[in-house]
Amino acid sequence: MIYAATLFARFIHTVYCFFFRAGKRLEDFGEWGVVTGATDGIGKAYAFELARQGLNVLIISRTESKLVEMAKEIKDKYNSVKVDHLAIDYSNFNEAARESVKRKLSDLDVGVLVNNVGMSYPFTKYFHELNDDEIGGLVELNVNSTVWMTRVALGDEKTNGMVKRRRGAIVNTSSGAGRMTSPLLAEYSGAKSFIEKFSQGLKAELSPFNIHVQVQAPLFVATKLAKIRKTSLTVPSPAQYARCAAARIGFEDTVSPWWAHALQLWAIRQLPERVVIWIGLKIHIPIRKAGMKKEAQKAEEGKKGQ
Repeated sequence: MIYAATLFARFIHTVYCFFFRAGKRLEDFGEWGVVTGATDGIGKAYAFELARQGLNVLIISRTESKLVEMAKEIKDKYNSVKVDHLAIDYSNFNEAARESVKRKLSDLDVGVLVNNVGMSYPFTKYFHELNDDEIGGLVELNVNSTVWMTRVALGDEKTNGMVKRRRGAIVNTSSGAGRMTSPLLAEYSGAKSFIEKFSQGLKAELSPFNIHVQVQAPLFVATKLAKIRKTSLTVPSPAQYARCAAARIGFEDTVSPWWAHALQLWAIRQLPERVVIWIGLKIHIPIRKAGMKKEAQKAEEGKKGQ
């Protein structure tokens, strides 16, 4: 009886959080929102959502021309906010690039940092089939970019960062693949699992500084990265996802913001590990075969064109 009452209370609380709880006033964290990987998909939608909620926005991505175009789009839609941009290649986020970000952030009251930049496999593969660039890129874009951007935004007691200001929110983007054993996505899954534990540890460390850290784990969203264009109940558009994701900032430390994703992940957690692995293989092996076939066809076409 007590167990049933507890489950019911959890269910009611979950429904309230997803459908009825109002989001926090993001301006209370600071004047600026910073979004990495901002010119496509979730990152782009997140930047627009932060601007909609009244934050000035600094968008960071690799391509200057896309950043300029997007900055104009945001200003045209939300002319009361300031928009700035910075071109950074996170696949080579070396000391010089980090210094460039530090200088850009030094005079900004950064309230929300969204670490969104990342990459996955071109298609599901065995780890030994990845080339060196893919292996290195998965670590650089999914792990190192998040670690260093977080370090820059936090600063310390002397520099103009979240720690000194004693407020802020950091949102790190994980993935449903980081929540489960994912054969043929082993490195990507491992990188996203790192993001989860890194974020949870930081949340515990930074609570006394009034800095909230959250990791958000989407499943499929209709983006180029996911190679999905059509939306559905379980596949939201980037704008739908970003609206829900921004409403969760400042609450739980670990969350999958889109309700259908959270429900799917809950269902998966109820299964035995061997079943999760079996399902993963049943899904990923055919994707690998199709990807390998397409890759071979492209290679053959390339030879004929020489």
